[in-house]
Amino acid sequence: MSQATRPNDRHIIWSNQNLDVDDWREDYKEFLEANELDDDPNDEQALYEWMEETNYDYLSDERVNLNVQLSQPIIVIGDIGRWNGRVMGYKDIPSGNIRDCLYADTDYTEWYVDKYGDLRADATHHDGTNHYLYRVFKDGVSETQMENLRDKIYHGKATRADITRLTRRLGDEIAAVYGFDIPKQRVSQERSER
Repeated sequence: MSQATRPNDRHIIWSNQNLDVDDWREDYKEFLEANELDDDPNDEQALYEWMEETNYDYLSDERVNLNVQLSQPIIVIGDIGRWNGRVMGYKDIPSGNIRDCLYADTDYTEWYVDKYGDLRADATHHDGTNHYLYRVFKDGVSETQMENLRDKIYHGKATRADITRLTRRLGDEIAAVYGFDIPKQRVSQERSER
C-alpha cells in the first residue's frame, strides 16, 4: 500500500520531521522582542523547546482548519513498521471529521496530501515508520461491505481496487480549505466524458 512520494509531490499539512532550529532562529528572536522577554536569543535549548512548542501549536491550528464533517466514517489504512517486520492494519475514525485524522502517538509525524489527492501520514517511532492512508467510506456502502474491507486489510489482502471501490479520497475537501490544486479523479473524468 505504501506509495513512494517525492517531497515535491505532496502538500504538507503539518510535520515535526526534520525541524531545523536555524529555520526558527529569527522568529524566536522576534518572539522574544515582541513579548519584551529578556531571555538569551542564543540559548539553543530554549530555542529548541520554543520551536517544538510553537510547531505543536500549529498542529492545533490545522485541526481547526480541517474541521470538515463528512457523511461517513473515515478509515485509516496502515502499513505498520514493527520490531518484527511490517504488517497491515486499519483504524476507524467514526466521527467522520477530517480534523480527527491529525492525531498520532508516534515520535515524528508528517501529514500530507499526495499527488493523487490522498491524505497520508508518515509516522516514525522507536520500532520504525508507519505509513497511513486516510479514506472516507462512500455514501451507500453497507456495514457488511465495510467489514469485508476491514477483514481484507487485516489479512493483508486488500488491493487498491478494493479500497477505491468502497472509499474516496479526502484531498478534495482539504485542497478546498487550503486553496491548492490536485488532479481530478479518474472516475470523475470518465463520468464527464459520457
